[in-house]
Amino acid sequence: MAYAQGEAGRSVSVLKGNPNMLINCAAYQDGRKLADIDIDSISDYVARPECFVWVALKEPGPDELAVMKHEFGLHELAIEDAQNGHQRPKIEEYGESLFAVMHTVEMDDDGELLIGEVDVFVGHNYVLSVRRGTRVGFQSVRARCEREPRLLKEGAAFVLYALLDDVVDRYFPIIEAMSTEIEELEDRIFDRNNSAASRAIIQDLYSLKRRLVTLQHHIVPLQEAVSKLTGGRIPSACQGMQAYFRDVYDHLERIVRTIEGRREIVVTAVQVNLGMISLAENEVTKRLGSFAALFAVPTMIAGIYGMNFQNIPELHFRFGYPMCLAIMLTVDLVLYRRFRRAGWL
Repeated sequence: MAYAQGEAGRSVSVLKGNPNMLINCAAYQDGRKLADIDIDSISDYVARPECFVWVALKEPGPDELAVMKHEFGLHELAIEDAQNGHQRPKIEEYGESLFAVMHTVEMDDDGELLIGEVDVFVGHNYVLSVRRGTRVGFQSVRARCEREPRLLKEGAAFVLYALLDDVVDRYFPIIEAMSTEIEELEDRIFDRNNSAASRAIIQDLYSLKRRLVTLQHHIVPLQEAVSKLTGGRIPSACQGMQAYFRDVYDHLERIVRTIEGRREIVVTAVQVNLGMISLAENEVTKRLGSFAALFAVPTMIAGIYGMNFQNIPELHFRFGYPMCLAIMLTVDLVLYRRFRRAGWL
């Protein structure tokens, strides 16, 4: 026991010495913020049933998580998942507490997706959020909660809802950006001036499809997890908040359907682009065939009169040469007009 206390005390010192990792630590009561508190005071406030503590960490190490485990009495399996990271989005129940994993999605300047992770520990009177790989923090969520004391009275369950809602809301701009990219690609497909860039269009379409699949991979499991909080046996830590979690679930369902629709559009766009390539190739083939036909008739006539036979008709006719040229020109003009009408030239 003495060893455990010594380890916790050493970890508290490490945590205090890393202010960039500790984003916030505050105690709340009746929907109002009591005060920003020290790490070693967490257990004192958690012991008060009328209060709850909200701690936010960024990229914590094993020592810092050991402190949180000691202060909040967290389950060791949940701590292990938070420490290892790269977890599938999920919500797991450990006795009277919950462990939620959410993935954040951000887009860099090149349009590539940056995946982060937010792990949230929720009990009746505490919330611990652990952020990894996410550039944008959740200070706005804390500010929103503090502006709504009526809802903040619900305690940790409302904080979990607010974090979920903020993560889900961040998906919408990503999808809108991808939708805009699809529209631009569609314009490029039907732009005659970009016919030579069909390969690049297909590459961009497949890149977009890959990103949509990645986005779906991180959102669908979260939708399945949130469904546990909307009906049936609701975890005790989230009682009374089903309507709010149902709202998050509805947003996720709309996002998933939108992603599926965008994927179908991309698949159709690939097929249309391939069809446009085939049409362009057919146009080239028809043009080449038309020009070949225009040269075929003169070549045939010239070839016949170049065989040097004595009894070729009109061989010694005075006007034979201009007559052959006139026939060649007439036939070519007739063929040219027919090909123009057919749209081959």
